[in-house]
Amino acid sequence: MSDQQPHHKFGGVVFTQLSVMMFLQFFVWGAWYVTMGPYMNSNGMSEAIATAYTVGPIAAIVSPFFLGMIADRFFASERVLAALHIIGGAILCFAPTAAQSSSILFIAAILLHMLCYMPTLGLTSSLAMHNMTNSEKQFPMIRVFGTIGWIIANLVISQLKFDTSANMFYLAGGAGVLLGVFSFFLPHTPAPSKGKPFSFRDALGLDSLVLLKRRSFAVFCLCSFLVCIPLSAYYAFAGTYVGEMGIEKIAQTMSFGQMSEIFFMLVMPFFFVRLGVKWMLAVGMLAWVIRYALFAMAAPDQVYWMILIGIALHGICYDFFFVTGQIYVDNESGPKIRGQAQGFFVLLTQGLGMLIGAQLMGVIFERSKNDLGVVDWKSLWIFPTIFALVVLIIFVLLFKHKKSMASEAEISEQAEIPDPI
Repeated sequence: MSDQQPHHKFGGVVFTQLSVMMFLQFFVWGAWYVTMGPYMNSNGMSEAIATAYTVGPIAAIVSPFFLGMIADRFFASERVLAALHIIGGAILCFAPTAAQSSSILFIAAILLHMLCYMPTLGLTSSLAMHNMTNSEKQFPMIRVFGTIGWIIANLVISQLKFDTSANMFYLAGGAGVLLGVFSFFLPHTPAPSKGKPFSFRDALGLDSLVLLKRRSFAVFCLCSFLVCIPLSAYYAFAGTYVGEMGIEKIAQTMSFGQMSEIFFMLVMPFFFVRLGVKWMLAVGMLAWVIRYALFAMAAPDQVYWMILIGIALHGICYDFFFVTGQIYVDNESGPKIRGQAQGFFVLLTQGLGMLIGAQLMGVIFERSKNDLGVVDWKSLWIFPTIFALVVLIIFVLLFKHKKSMASEAEISEQAEIPDPI
């Protein structure tokens, strides 16, 4: 958060403005990201699904440089946010037209959109916290509207029967343009790093590499990177899998994962105090193993309850691993490199891990097809099951960390509601 304090009281109009901003921010993403795979599958682009889900990690790697070199130094945050969402929303509306020409042009449109969208994740958070008087307590109250926005987007897509329709992109793009226009009316937030020199070391979080000298932190980073390789299978292919299991309301069904995020976020402090860092992280990894195993077992007979439980485990998968990971990184790093350490964690996981995972799972997806092009979903899900299990075993054997003695109140103040993916 910027050192400058907001000139207005947090609450009332400001609270409403920031809540609407966060709701629309994740409504835009949730309205197309879950169902892009089913859309591509139904429009003869199944071979390009993995590539389409690779552009997000690429944009996640690039966005820190954009924020550091341009957004944080030269322009007010709300204006950058407005421009990126208007441009990104317009590009997303163009995506279905691009799809009619070729999958390459479609993916290019998605890449351009994500290059506009990914920087806004950091911008909305920094803008919100700049206009708060106590970000630790107030930010979760705002951030939860993002998860709600994602859930509502999923429900709307399914209720309007847009699960495999180009209309999902028009809805998402229109919401993006709306958010862009709305952003002009957000509280004025000056460029947080105006006048400060840009550093590639800061953008990549390279100063935090000193933490790798600690064995447990190095093991944590390695396992975090590795576990995101099988994790990408869920984001890239779970929606397509759900559709091919005969479930029509794909987005609505997938939204149970975000609903569970909210629930497990609420109970997370209770478990954190009793399990500590190591076993919270281990439970998160184990949930991935169980989820993929359920998907594999459910595939031959299309067992609905197994699929539903697998999706609902997303709350444990994400909250127990990623939010606990953020808290662990925060506690292990000092004030001077805390921001860089968090950035390095995101680079390893949402960037490099997801990037490699999407490409690898794309190869496995193609090899899982028979001569008629039908996917053997059981064999596809076995790979991430085994991969995640191996990572879990490595982590449990090598990671050494004393059980957290922090109080529930302290953990609650550090934990933020996570991204809804």
